[in-house]
Amino acid sequence: MKLSDYDYNLPKELIAKYPVEPRDSCRLMVLDRKSRSIRHRIFRDITEYLEEGDLLVLNDTKVIPARLIGKKETGAKIEIFLLRPFCDNEWEVLIKNIKRLKAGQKVIIGEDFYAELIEKYEEGKARVRLHGEDINALIKKYGHIPLPPYIEREDEEKDKELYQTVFAKKEGAVASPTAGLHFTENLLEKLEKKGVKKAFCTLHVGLGTFRPIQTEDITKHKMHEEFYQIPEKTIKMIQETKKRGKKVVAVGTTVVRTLETYALTEKKEGFSGIFIYPPYNFKIVDALITNFHLPKSTLILLVSAFAGREFILRAYSEAVKKRYRFFSYGDAMLIL
Repeated sequence: MKLSDYDYNLPKELIAKYPVEPRDSCRLMVLDRKSRSIRHRIFRDITEYLEEGDLLVLNDTKVIPARLIGKKETGAKIEIFLLRPFCDNEWEVLIKNIKRLKAGQKVIIGEDFYAELIEKYEEGKARVRLHGEDINALIKKYGHIPLPPYIEREDEEKDKELYQTVFAKKEGAVASPTAGLHFTENLLEKLEKKGVKKAFCTLHVGLGTFRPIQTEDITKHKMHEEFYQIPEKTIKMIQETKKRGKKVVAVGTTVVRTLETYALTEKKEGFSGIFIYPPYNFKIVDALITNFHLPKSTLILLVSAFAGREFILRAYSEAVKKRYRFFSYGDAMLIL
């Protein structure tokens, strides 16, 4: 399994810096796996492809403003990226310029908020203690939305809303489950009126989602682990949908990984490090809503496992020709 087999050429100007508004007016490429056909629609047209009794499974994770920009007491700038909490005031973090810091040193983020380095790990990771009256409130006050690096701009106030799904509920992600960004409250209501059901799971998307595969041999790559949780209600709705012969539609690769982790382990909660690449036998997911993914990424491997490498690369080539918008703030794909 060679990583170079999952490469494609993408003009830089097709990387979306902002989403279209309203959310459901982006373009939608519809892939039919049986006929190997490709159609070009608008995202709100998705109502035509989902039937009464189908089940949409959405990731209700909420992005935290994970980038904290501070400085040492000497004045040197230090950026702290929150990864996951050990407890309310102690976090695993990623620190730029970590060599400048020693255990016990402070990074001043605001007059009422600072971080203290407890210990360093490998690859720039560290454990810090956050000091202040209400840590969660201070993170929201001083934190920046962690836009993906390929967007190549600083976050703006409006990203706090734009980079969050309308159904985001459980805080803990440092990246958005971007396939869900295209849904509006109105579109979800239309689907509900049609008889399309919806259920939720949670996977807190981690920083590893942006990390490239470093090995040409795909099988040697190790996935980062992310916390997931599936309510019993969702599991029952999936079982009922399957019994009726209707589609379980995963909204995003994060939902695919969550559901397929459950199928393999039967655990409703835990840490998922599942790496899905061709060939793979999907046990729960029947259809997938997703965005366009980076070349040679774990995500393009996942969608290739779902629809076939040649079909996916043909679709991506057509998307480039037709000037689709790529990545987190870009256009969408429905794979049936």
